[in-house]
Amino acid sequence: MSGGSREPGRSVTSKVLALLSAFDAAHPQLTLTELARRSGVPLSTAHRLVGELEEWQALSRAPDGRLRVGLRLWELGQLAPNRLQELAHPWLQELFGSTGENVHLAVRDGLEVLYVDKVYGRRAVPIVSRIGARLPMHPTGVGKALLAYEPDWFVKSYLARKLERPTPHTIIEPGRLARELALVRAQGHALTYEEMTPGSCSAAAPILVDGRPVAALGIVLSSRRARELPRLVEPLRAAAAGIARACAA
Repeated sequence: MSGGSREPGRSVTSKVLALLSAFDAAHPQLTLTELARRSGVPLSTAHRLVGELEEWQALSRAPDGRLRVGLRLWELGQLAPNRLQELAHPWLQELFGSTGENVHLAVRDGLEVLYVDKVYGRRAVPIVSRIGARLPMHPTGVGKALLAYEPDWFVKSYLARKLERPTPHTIIEPGRLARELALVRAQGHALTYEEMTPGSCSAAAPILVDGRPVAALGIVLSSRRARELPRLVEPLRAAAAGIARACAA
């Protein structure tokens, strides 16, 4: 990248990273103005840097002219080692094959869950999770499965925050949520009913290696079939245990 920074304390590299970080699962495509606003980079500077990023194929244009992440970044991203995904993917495929329902794998990243893999079919209920997406922990099955096994200090800190409520069914009361997490630890899996998305419910199991939650495996189906959720718990937990054994080995 060429040029120097005319903004005190902010390098060209930091501006480029800010531009790239403006994209996320909720904002996969942005206009130049939106990109400048979300990144905090002045519009004129954003225009110049975006031109260079497009030339390098780090960014590309959608048919409507909006900007999106380019193939070069995708190509580089594939080089990042992800042993967990490699070990877990066959188990996700097997669980999907036996249930026909959406299956996803998530890890904790800060105060959110990051979805790192997913297997789904045309007949499965649409869900908001996608690979690379982040969601809050408390309304999601995988998030609860992870949060329940975190250290007490982390759980207390999480519950002390103002928790968002994506749906009227989301549990945000600290005491009630603490009891819910205790139940997850006692039974070894989490259940949610329309807490993240209206019309869907989920079950999730932690993937524990030496007692530490390294990830969580979740399965999602339509709320109309909520009565079927308990029967999915056993194959779900068996798959999570298989992934844990593979990770430990």
